[in-house]
Amino acid sequence: MLALLASCPCSPTAAGGLRKPGVDLELVLAVDVSSSMTRAEQQVQRDGYVSAFRHPDLARAIGSGARGAIAVSYLEWAGPGYQRVIMPWTIVGGADDAKRFADALSTKPIVAEAGTSISGGLLAAAGLLAHSQAAGERRVVDISGDGPNNVGLPLEPIRDMLTSSGITINGLPLSLAHSGSNGFQSFGRQYLSLYYEHCVIGGPDAFVIGIDDLAMFEVAIRRKLLLEIAGRPSRPSLASYTIPGSPAFDCSMPGAVQR
Repeated sequence: MLALLASCPCSPTAAGGLRKPGVDLELVLAVDVSSSMTRAEQQVQRDGYVSAFRHPDLARAIGSGARGAIAVSYLEWAGPGYQRVIMPWTIVGGADDAKRFADALSTKPIVAEAGTSISGGLLAAAGLLAHSQAAGERRVVDISGDGPNNVGLPLEPIRDMLTSSGITINGLPLSLAHSGSNGFQSFGRQYLSLYYEHCVIGGPDAFVIGIDDLAMFEVAIRRKLLLEIAGRPSRPSLASYTIPGSPAFDCSMPGAVQR
């Protein structure tokens, strides 16, 4: 049965000695809702996650795990002052649970806010994992974004803090050309995927799947979730990877590289 862990009294120190329920994966979906994305893009993004949880492949992937269940939370973020938990910790143990999660997510309003603070989004995700009342074999933050960290705390120390505690950070960079862009497209179509590889992702088996077309959202999001649930690393064709001789990134300066 779907269980909202935010109200579950099953921590290790709870009365009666109750233990945290065991799951294969604790997963935070940290989703960018910055105002540089259009309303249509944000709706397609949300619909992509909803469709992924309704897809039978996701339920099969969950069922293939040793424990047959994952714990998932859905967090939206923008600037350093905006991080909002849309779906609290929820145990998904099969197709019915996944559908209920998707149905509940589909009813939540979409709110756009200014700024792209990846560091703020990661900090909020770390807080969620610290207070998760499930015990996962793996802990993963799946973070999407349509631009580099452009406000708030420096990104690298936050990323390193998470990865040093055993958390994997996977990336879903959204390189979408539109009038409200962050301006990074002038550095090339592949820039944001490379930025995520150098400056955002980290930890065991971390990977990036980049999106540069709205039509790719649904398939890319489902593919990424399936890889995370299965615990398999990927070097998918949608992402760009560094080639020998390419410039190194200065993660403290969005859009900059060290020549």
